[in-house]
Amino acid sequence: MIQGENIKKSFGDLQVLKGVNIHVEAGEVVSVVGPSGAGKTTLLQMLGTLDRADSGLIRIGGVDVSKLKDKEQANFRNKHIGFVFQFHQLLPEFTALENVMIPALIAGKSKKAAREQALEILQYMKLNDRLQHKPAQLSGGENQRVAVARALVNHPKVVFADEPSGSLDTRNKEELHQLFFDLRDQFNQTFVIVTHDVQLANLTDRVIEMRDGLIL
Repeated sequence: MIQGENIKKSFGDLQVLKGVNIHVEAGEVVSVVGPSGAGKTTLLQMLGTLDRADSGLIRIGGVDVSKLKDKEQANFRNKHIGFVFQFHQLLPEFTALENVMIPALIAGKSKKAAREQALEILQYMKLNDRLQHKPAQLSGGENQRVAVARALVNHPKVVFADEPSGSLDTRNKEELHQLFFDLRDQFNQTFVIVTHDVQLANLTDRVIEMRDGLIL
């Protein structure tokens, strides 16, 4: 599903990724761990096409995304990649339903089709009674579940999550972690999760440890 070879990235004189090789199978839940400054988030940004590597190869679902032009990358990202961040980053002026619809609308779906897709995934998330609530009216756990729904609405090949449970209390954290594995089991969803949470890392199918810009 994901193949990265010799990925390098520098910011000025600071070399953050020093030739990373990574492979993730379809349906895997993989955690990426390591100390702060190891390059975990930078690697996630490269794999997710949020930034370009200086060199190296990145394939997702057989597509060499590193060779796509900016507009092609944006289209690929919208249709095939989902993101979940530590702070949900929902648009505050829109309802839960509208926030989840946005990626589908960007992908060119009709408003009716986008609404149907968003409703389906929000119902799966057990958020039926929160559809018309805005982020300020939702709990932290509910906001993060809406963010997961938004990531999934276009049925992506992979979801990249950066410290997805870092801002949640213990109960909501455990529920979110279980949700990832339920989605893997029911939909063969692939997840790559950057985390400092030892409990979450120990639950994943495979742990990738990074240090000083390399995978150990």
